[in-house]
Amino acid sequence: MKSSKYILFIALLWLCLSCSLTKNLEEGQYIVYENDLKGVERSDQEELLKLIEQEPNTRFLGTSVGVLIYRFGRNFYDSTAVAEKLADTKEKLRQIGIQQDSLPLDRKLRKKEEKLESKVAGLERKLEFGNALMRTGNPVVILDSTLTEKTYRNLKGYLVNHGFFDAKVNYEVETKNQKAFVTYQITENKPYILDSVYTRSENEEIVRILNLNPQNSLIKKGEIYVQDNIAAERNRIEELLKNNGFYMFSRSYINYIAYQDTAAKTIRLEQVIQKPTFSEKHEVYTLDSIVFRINPPSDEFADRRVQTRYNHINFSFYRDRYSAKILASRVQLQKGAPYSRTKAIETQRLLNNLDLFRFVNITFDTLGTSLTANIFTQPNQKYQLTNQLGMTITEQLPGPFFSTALRNRNFFRAGEILEFNFRAGLEGVASATGQGVYQSSELNTSVSVIFPRFLIPFAPSSLQKFGKYNPNTRVQFGYLFTNRPEYRRNAINGLLAYNWSTQNNRQTFTVNAADISYIRTPFIQNEFAQILTNLQQEGNNLIWSFLPSFISSFSGQTIINFNRYGDFKTRKAALLRVFGESGGTSLNFFNVKSNDEPGIEFANFQWLKGQIDFRRYYPVNEKQTFAYRFNFGMARPYGVSAGILPYEKYFFAGGGTSIRAWQARRLGPGSYSPTRGTRGEYDFTTEQPAEMILESMLEYRRKLFGYFDMALFIDAGNAWMIGRDAARPGADFRYDRFYKEIALGAGWGIRMDFDFLVIRLDLATKAIDPSQPEGSRWVLDNLSFRQPFGKRGQTVFNFGIGYPF
Repeated sequence: MKSSKYILFIALLWLCLSCSLTKNLEEGQYIVYENDLKGVERSDQEELLKLIEQEPNTRFLGTSVGVLIYRFGRNFYDSTAVAEKLADTKEKLRQIGIQQDSLPLDRKLRKKEEKLESKVAGLERKLEFGNALMRTGNPVVILDSTLTEKTYRNLKGYLVNHGFFDAKVNYEVETKNQKAFVTYQITENKPYILDSVYTRSENEEIVRILNLNPQNSLIKKGEIYVQDNIAAERNRIEELLKNNGFYMFSRSYINYIAYQDTAAKTIRLEQVIQKPTFSEKHEVYTLDSIVFRINPPSDEFADRRVQTRYNHINFSFYRDRYSAKILASRVQLQKGAPYSRTKAIETQRLLNNLDLFRFVNITFDTLGTSLTANIFTQPNQKYQLTNQLGMTITEQLPGPFFSTALRNRNFFRAGEILEFNFRAGLEGVASATGQGVYQSSELNTSVSVIFPRFLIPFAPSSLQKFGKYNPNTRVQFGYLFTNRPEYRRNAINGLLAYNWSTQNNRQTFTVNAADISYIRTPFIQNEFAQILTNLQQEGNNLIWSFLPSFISSFSGQTIINFNRYGDFKTRKAALLRVFGESGGTSLNFFNVKSNDEPGIEFANFQWLKGQIDFRRYYPVNEKQTFAYRFNFGMARPYGVSAGILPYEKYFFAGGGTSIRAWQARRLGPGSYSPTRGTRGEYDFTTEQPAEMILESMLEYRRKLFGYFDMALFIDAGNAWMIGRDAARPGADFRYDRFYKEIALGAGWGIRMDFDFLVIRLDLATKAIDPSQPEGSRWVLDNLSFRQPFGKRGQTVFNFGIGYPF
């Protein structure tokens, strides 16, 4: 044990020395080892830190892995050879250009040209930033006095622009052992406060609009003077006036005059709306007419134009293949109404969402104060074939998949889209019978028609009324085949779904008015059948979930996206998903057999299900973020179900997007101690379906270097049955003990973020195991130097694509 510690210590010491940041520095060179910002009291310190031009390399145990990777890559890099290769490739590209002058339509030459252009771009990137390894790592940051001086100017400018006109900035550089420690000392002094803000304009209508909602102004009396707020207020006023008919107005007509009182440290701000150069005053422009033109794909069809008029819109089609009613419902501009830039942009977005046109352009012609709105489009290709080949991971091991989709646009000449989909994939999943990892295959095919409207009777004006919500109706028929180690399952499905969203796209809604499936399980593995039989003998009738069944449900879902959650670049983004489902509701009106009647061969199900999924993303700065998820769901069978749900409707805890310290579908339920295999205490052999789930996950994410990020995380939660399960003691949810049955896992992960793809590697360890006897559930102390991952199976490795939430 002692020798192992010494060996590890020597290995770490050698690693630190071998990739020392100060290695091979020239005389007079220093690495930027630390930046210190002092004296910040009222300013935003995080924003000030972003202005520092030279940031030290990320270090661990005194060294930087990014620098190590960069130096390793530099051993294989020859800038002279890259420059010569770049010059040679550019010459080849020039020769291709000469040949194209005589053969401009030669496809082979064009392909060679594209290939050489791509190669030139890659070589230029390589010449500037180094090879792939160097670009993945980071060069050591060497002190540059000009950048230190630039940082000084950045800090000074920021403070002045944020009201600290009398602020002072100094910096000091201390060097030791070829390391530079830079300290920026800030003296903020008293900030300047806005004493008053008033508007001066000869246009009474503009003054009236600005005074309607003064609380929306971004510059307010009593606040610190901030230059950025003035720029933002200028943009807000421009948008406000353009949405109230002032088509020719721009932010250049807004000036601000600041009167500074140096004794009182206050500012009087005057907002001046200047007169236009082309007329006496700013005028309100009104839409006089709207022209919607669908241009032909070529001049061949120019003589096949069809003219029509609907809802005060003049339509011009190159063929009679479009519905004026559908297109008019997406046009938010109205004849006789004042001009609105927001409605013009919204019209463009709604028409693009129809997926019928290659582009949508909107221009305006002026005559006096009248506008003619011209909407120009060109049809998208009638048929579109899309193929995808990739990899998916949901439980254990990655598996390849292939999918193809064929789209037929404008199928019924009213904007409908006919879509054929096919998907086939393989995946490694843990056997539900404890026989290791098996190959699972899935085949899914469907045909659907998407209508750009609601397919239910409405009043004649409803199409125009609801068009701004981008409604569509999907009618779909599909077939699903699943081949798992334990069973083979077939399903035929029919779906009628309605979708729409709010105008700002912040909230989307889906209502599955009819979701009907017929499911068969023609093959069940003997071992799995025996497990189901044993459960039935103990009082758990899960076996009914594998009988032939006709399943119908009605469900609804809404997703609220706060501040564009998902791009992971905005500040304080969040997402809330609320789902509700009622299954087998129609069976209440028929006399059907209950599943617990003797000799039942065909199962019927009735259930209610609900789920709330909340996710929050909070960036601390450009490199550090916190992410949080809370997930709660409940499903309850009733009526003829006799206490059993369809297998697909159960909740399962554990896995790469759930509690990561447990294998997929193996956690819980409750404090039930599941059957274990021969590979140790944590060899949970069977999946654990449950009727209730409660999960909470917290992640700290930090950028490391290049494409690499890291994460520290804590996952907590479990799943339960609602009511006693005789076959699984302790599986039921009880208010007096559920908090003692919360499983806890912790770990760390490495992510490779390539923008278009995120590869995730997570290592999670069980800290609290509710399947252990009460008083022995804290299992983190199983970890030791001899057993760094605890007992066999206590630490779980997860490989995933994309972020867990």
